[in-house]
Amino acid sequence: QIWEQAGFAAASIGTTGVVAPGRNEYGSLTTPDPVALHELLKELTEAGVTHASMEASSHGLDQRRLDGVKLAAGGFTNLGRDHMDYHPTVEDYHRAKLRLFDTLLPKGAPAVIFADDPWSQPTVDAARAAGLNVLTVGRHGEFLTLKRVEHERRRQRAEVEADGVLHEIDLPLAGDFQIANALVSAGLAISTGTSVDKALAALEKLEGAPGRLDLVGTTAAGAPVYVDYAHKPDALENVLTSVRPFTTGRVVVVFGCGGDRDRGKRPIMGEIATRLADVVIVTDDNPRTEIPETIRAAILAAAPGAIEIGDRRKAIHEAVAMLHAGDTLIVAGKGHEEGQTIGTETFHFSDHEEVREALQERAA
Repeated sequence: QIWEQAGFAAASIGTTGVVAPGRNEYGSLTTPDPVALHELLKELTEAGVTHASMEASSHGLDQRRLDGVKLAAGGFTNLGRDHMDYHPTVEDYHRAKLRLFDTLLPKGAPAVIFADDPWSQPTVDAARAAGLNVLTVGRHGEFLTLKRVEHERRRQRAEVEADGVLHEIDLPLAGDFQIANALVSAGLAISTGTSVDKALAALEKLEGAPGRLDLVGTTAAGAPVYVDYAHKPDALENVLTSVRPFTTGRVVVVFGCGGDRDRGKRPIMGEIATRLADVVIVTDDNPRTEIPETIRAAILAAAPGAIEIGDRRKAIHEAVAMLHAGDTLIVAGKGHEEGQTIGTETFHFSDHEEVREALQERAA
């Protein structure tokens, strides 16, 4: 989006699919396999695209899917507990991510790193050791320094210092993690040729990725309802922390954990939810071939006082029904997804659709 604002024909490839001029396709993999990826890059080039941003997943990096791609720059936002069904430890997960910096990026290439994450410093060290041009952003950043931020329900106002000049930015996205993403993105754009003024001005026109702290609607009393993709501990913590500054009443969260995936994160997410939200509703989220009650029990073991409603539709509708003025509801886990996998079958299910229906029912 920043490149588009700066006048370039740009595309993005990632969890939410492929977005390019005249093209918006939902994809199933964050980083496609090498054959599909190079076919896609060829198609984009033939369509006139000159700039592409791509999510580099740990699976994609570990499985060498990006090894044949000529990369101009790389970015790092944060690292949390995820894919523990694939990586034996968080350290191994981080090592996979580091391949982008210590193996794939050419010497001297920009490495834009968000400076305020616990894993920032080891990433900076690895990038410097690999001879990259390290540019840090964030509150502790030196390239783009976040001086001040004010949170609102739909936006945040920030002061960012670049080259000694203060820039006032009205970012139309809620949540701390959105500031991190925006600053890393601006850093990548600037380090690949976009002017500082154009890149930072473009932040004011950004549209959020679908299902990332997505404000679906508000109740008649004005309580906002967000849908968010948070399906891992740090993401759930980020989203619940993000809404607290503008919530005068209760923070209510509906979430579950996926089946046939990292079992260790279930109690961790239960603990985070009960610590940071006032009302916790534990429900199902792609139980796959596991027994849904078993997954919920693992979360509930660390979530005293949480309400258990297995049926996700019912959980969303009951959560909306309990909202008062000043409350905020987060429906977490699915985000942009439009399916619920039970057993080996995937049924149509959209958190967005259910929230809208629940809000309409209350309005009637």
